[in-house]
Formats: sequence, C-alpha cells, structure tokens
Amino acid sequence: MTKSVLKDAVSAGTAAPLDMSSSEFFRRAHERLNFDVPPGLTDAAVLAPTGDFGTDAMLEIIAKERPVRPAAVLVPIVEREVPTVLLTKRAEHLNEHAGQISFPGGKIDPTDASPMDAALREADEEVGLKQNFVEPIGYLDVYATGFGFRILPTLARVRPGFELTINTNEVDAAFEVPLAFLMDPVNHKLGSKEFRGMQRSFYEMPFEEHYIWGATAGMLRALYERIYLA
Repeated sequence: MTKSVLKDAVSAGTAAPLDMSSSEFFRRAHERLNFDVPPGLTDAAVLAPTGDFGTDAMLEIIAKERPVRPAAVLVPIVEREVPTVLLTKRAEHLNEHAGQISFPGGKIDPTDASPMDAALREADEEVGLKQNFVEPIGYLDVYATGFGFRILPTLARVRPGFELTINTNEVDAAFEVPLAFLMDPVNHKLGSKEFRGMQRSFYEMPFEEHYIWGATAGMLRALYERIYLA
C-alpha cells in the first residue's frame, strides 16, 4: 500500500497505457529495479511508510513487539503472448495464511546466498518452477506485515514451457492471472480492518474465484507504481 492510492494522488496522465507491450514492461523493469538489498529487510528500526495512518501505526507497533522475520518471494511474470503472473494458493492445513493467494516464497534461510536465491529456492520447492526458466530482474520494495514478516519481492521473467509439480505440503494449487488485469488500477480495491482501535487499509484484487488481497495485492500494487507510473 502506498501514498499515491491512499491519498488519491495518481492521475490518469501519469500512468502508462494498460496495453503496455511485454518488451516495454521488461525494459522498464530492468531500468528501474536492481539487486541492492534494502536495510529494512532486517533492521526493525527502518520502517517504510505506506501513507495510511492505521497501517503505519500497526507496523511501528509490530516492529517493537516482534522480531523481524525476513522473507523473500518471487513475482513471476510469464512471458506469454498475453503476459501472466504466476500465483499460488497456500495449503489449507498451514498454521499461517492458510488458503490465501500468495507468490511462491518463504523465509530466508541462513544457507541462502541472497533474498533472490531464497525466492528461487522456494519457487522450486513449492511448485517445481526450475531456475533455468527464470530470469531474475530486480527487487521491489520491502513489504512489512502484521505478523512481523519483512518480505522482499524479486521480479522475474519466466520463459514458457515449464512444467509445475505442486508440493501439497505447502500449496494447494498454482494458477496464472493476466498481468494487464493486475496492473489495471480499476481492479485495485481498498478494504479495511481494525487493529487495536485503528482502521488500516489494504488492497483487494478479486479475480474469478480467487480473492487476492493483503500482502500479495499490496506487492502487486507496488509493482504497478514502479513500472506503470512515470
């Protein structure tokens, strides 16, 4: 969640066309992203303001009460004729975020050479997406959650032709959503919840039978702002 939406600062004149070509999308991504790891991934004192008072207050409280839990996810853009985003539905039996729509990913292990390596490893472990089909492009901003996670998303181009093997211990399914749908601000709805007497906002992007919301929708919104906004 970012200041531009919550304060209605985005105007039609600042956005790129929604029918942006695949080549232009990846050109902008290479130009605007890099692999510098933000300090907020591991430093609880570094907070990234969202522009939403309730959310910012929640994250400040969580940073003081819980240890930082660094995590990494892969944001896989499949370069089809109509580009798609590969997402997963987390297994219903999990203790945290059961049944929610997510990117492939998880906590960063001490053996991971970088957050990118953690994201690639998790994508292979969860859905069998092999690294020879994946071209990492760069990191988006750190996304903090109310569970103490600091998530660093790695945007990646994925070459078609892969075959997935679902690890049912972690996910129930994997599916693709058109990138154009997820990058259309018309589909970026705002929901809200109460946290200790304060209202905090979050994004919702329902697609067919899938309810995409929270951290996943927030990172997709961040992708839109980094690539589609001038």
